[in-house]
Amino acid sequence: MTRRSCAIYAVGITCAGLLVIGIGLFVLQSFRTLMHNRLKKEIVLVEGSRVFESWKTPPPPVYMEFFFFNVTNADEFLNGAKPEVKQVGPYTYREYRYKDNVSMVENGTMVSAYNTKSFVFLQERSVGDPAVDHITTVNIPVWAVMNKVKGSFWKSSMVSVWMNTYKSGLFTTRTVDELLWGYEDPLLARISSTTPEVGKIFGLMHKKNGSNDGEFVYHTGEQNYMDYGRVQTWKGQSTLTFWKSDQSNSINGSDGSAFHPLLDKNERIYIFTPDLCRSIYMEFEKEVEVKGIQAYRFTPPRSVMASKEENPANEGFCVTPKECLGTGLLKVSPCRNGAPVVASFPHFYLGDDKYVAAIEGMSPQRQHHQTFLDLNPTTGVIVRANKRAQINVLMNRITGFPKTRGLNDTIFPVMFLNESVVIDEASAARVHKLLSIVNVVSNFPLMIVGLGVLMFLILIVLLVLARRQKTSTDEDTSYSPVNDKEKDDPNNGTYIGLTPKADPQA
Repeated sequence: MTRRSCAIYAVGITCAGLLVIGIGLFVLQSFRTLMHNRLKKEIVLVEGSRVFESWKTPPPPVYMEFFFFNVTNADEFLNGAKPEVKQVGPYTYREYRYKDNVSMVENGTMVSAYNTKSFVFLQERSVGDPAVDHITTVNIPVWAVMNKVKGSFWKSSMVSVWMNTYKSGLFTTRTVDELLWGYEDPLLARISSTTPEVGKIFGLMHKKNGSNDGEFVYHTGEQNYMDYGRVQTWKGQSTLTFWKSDQSNSINGSDGSAFHPLLDKNERIYIFTPDLCRSIYMEFEKEVEVKGIQAYRFTPPRSVMASKEENPANEGFCVTPKECLGTGLLKVSPCRNGAPVVASFPHFYLGDDKYVAAIEGMSPQRQHHQTFLDLNPTTGVIVRANKRAQINVLMNRITGFPKTRGLNDTIFPVMFLNESVVIDEASAARVHKLLSIVNVVSNFPLMIVGLGVLMFLILIVLLVLARRQKTSTDEDTSYSPVNDKEKDDPNNGTYIGLTPKADPQA
């Protein structure tokens, strides 16, 4: 056997082996399964894991923007006119967040922590100075007190007298700083003097700078990767007590800071948010790309805040049958000390049209008012997010308070916030590196198949060359007559030419 023949046989055997092995591994998905199992073990909330430090202290910068609705016709509204508001903002703060008092519990299967947040004002990202700019808006402390004492003639009469004494109207004009971080309200101060448990300071973000929402206990994800970051208890409770049904009181999903790897487009993402005192869910909307990283966008559908008629599962969120609001609204009074506070998406996005039509100045737009999460499906890492929510006050007639006599039931917007984050360059580079490793290992069978195809092409080239050489050799060794005489010889080459012998006698 010639050297060329040996090479052809070797290439053929190698080609066949590579193709069989590569196709087999691809069909079995062995390397992909191996890589996914590796991810499930790496992405866990335990000391030394790939994600633990970034979970405790997230590196990407978070920004909190506040937009206020300045009322331009407060007196006319109290006399029955349609309210008019003008959006003012943003007033932007850099939000610093970290997990405090982190400790492993339940034999290391869970981890407890406090989510601490602090805020620093950013003038360059804001429309004005929060210490100077004034906003006319609903006087929330007054409405909270009126709702607290309604039904009691003596208490209502006393509060009404105090309101007149301290000139506490249904609307107030305050600086942005006061509305956000707190001011001493005269009506609350009067009540606090006889009822110490009532605080005299009110602010939409009062006591939220440098504070936390209470202790969370999370699943580490070691036992089941689907439980990674899932909240087990909040403030020591595994369920809530604010609402009217077990489903509404359930604590589902993560706190919005961590999501399990290997996400599927068909699954619902659950998030528990103390600000809303409930869990919400989000569904896949579309594929996006952020800094070269592929991501799935998840958004809350209309059904999350739908009325009980649209979504019967939401009936448990009705404070009372008479206070069951329409689509797009959630009355959070049970966890706001009875204050008539109503949560919604900004500008009543995804809400009933009647709420938009009732306020001059509302203009819901998906681009500016939608809440969304962009998650890399392989790692579960947040690459971009916008959490948007609006605070409203339910204004209506309250018996015992003459100032409310001319009011119709109105969901009045006060402020909305936009909490946003985009993955930073360093974190994006780490995600890119991890995804590259995952792709290379997962696609290793395809690389083997590709190498097998290359060997097959080489085999074809070798076979063609071998055939050409054989043809050339056959042509070189074929028989050819040496002269025309040989061609004409009937004896087919047996003729022997002899020189005539000379005559000796000549």
